[in-house]
Amino acid sequence: MTTSAELHVGDDVVLDITGIAHGGVSVARHSSGRVVFISDTLPGEQVRARIIELKKNFARAVTVQVLQPSPFRTAHVWAEADISRDPQDRVGGAEFGHIALGHQRDLKAQVLRDALIRQGRIAADAVPNVSIDPLLGDDYENGLGWRTRVSLHTDPETGIVGPYAARSHRVIPVKSLPLASDQLSLIAPLDERMPDVTRVDLVAPSADDPRMLLTYRGEKAPVGAADVVYEAVNNRDFQVRAGGFWQVHRGAAERLYGEVSAAVTALGDAVDPSGYNLDLYGGVGLLAAAFIDAAGERAKITSIESVESATDLAAENLADFAGAQALTAKVEHYLRDLYKGSAIARDRLKKGTVVIDPPRAGAGNAVTGSLIALQPKNIVYVACDPVALARDTQTLLAGGYDLLEMHGLDMFPHTHHFETIALFQR
Repeated sequence: MTTSAELHVGDDVVLDITGIAHGGVSVARHSSGRVVFISDTLPGEQVRARIIELKKNFARAVTVQVLQPSPFRTAHVWAEADISRDPQDRVGGAEFGHIALGHQRDLKAQVLRDALIRQGRIAADAVPNVSIDPLLGDDYENGLGWRTRVSLHTDPETGIVGPYAARSHRVIPVKSLPLASDQLSLIAPLDERMPDVTRVDLVAPSADDPRMLLTYRGEKAPVGAADVVYEAVNNRDFQVRAGGFWQVHRGAAERLYGEVSAAVTALGDAVDPSGYNLDLYGGVGLLAAAFIDAAGERAKITSIESVESATDLAAENLADFAGAQALTAKVEHYLRDLYKGSAIARDRLKKGTVVIDPPRAGAGNAVTGSLIALQPKNIVYVACDPVALARDTQTLLAGGYDLLEMHGLDMFPHTHHFETIALFQR
């Protein structure tokens, strides 16, 4: 059995990379038998790697030298993250930037498939053939310039502004932000020193002026975070707080809007516009509006969001739709109370469609369990984490739902992140 004495933090080892894991790291097995998760490489390579962490059953390492490169390795899109730099001086945030863009999507599809098999416990021959597709218009095919929101930090001693090093809170000076939109690159204070500031948030709304939000030392919130800005989607302006949540990719909101509308349209008569339809984790109402666009302007839907300031804006954004309302509540509490409440409401929900866009942790057992108990006809699930989606998929399938469709969207090129759209029906 492998013991910690066989491998030490700081050791350099030669490894053959055999697979990809969730989180932007590749997988190898050390000669001692210990599994090693390695950054800055990809399957098919042989590398010299440095052990940076040891756990009971696995180790973590960072690539120091590529001995046999993959044919899919490219020059890194961000010079300050390149393999030529010392590992501790490589910036984070573009962990797939050394991989050909099309192959990045193949690897993400493999991560999703593996999650469905391992965490979702779906038989390999029953896993759908899922692809990770570029966004419409995203084939600038360099995958750059898509971020409309960027967070930078300041070195507490020098005041230099920059991103953190990978897996660290150490600020790294950089000359450029290749994933940022042109508007953000123009205002990014990369050459400035800001000793009184801890964080710099750059925001470029699609229908408003770009801006810089500064968090000063001793303060928790950035100045200007509560300001309302406008984002244009499907010829409609959505109000959102400058410091609030909005999709980061400049084409993501439009694409998700279209995906939800298309899913509702594809469901056809299975969607009851007048049923008890829900938009869970509704934010400022983007996907509720998409549902109504597809189901008809007289369709009814209730958006549930725990952040009151977002709910207030959702009410404004959905004001043109007579059948839409926005409520402030924790999703799990709202569903629990709904189950305990009116039988008439529960009967209406059995005919209804639920759109759900949970945080990275997924919906979880409390929410999926309530949905199974409430038995809505359709569930349109928008997921930002494949492992969380796989677990929720397992629960929904065991609870009587069928998986009708699943596909991925590459909303975060040159990173390991992606979104998945899954359609379930009871």
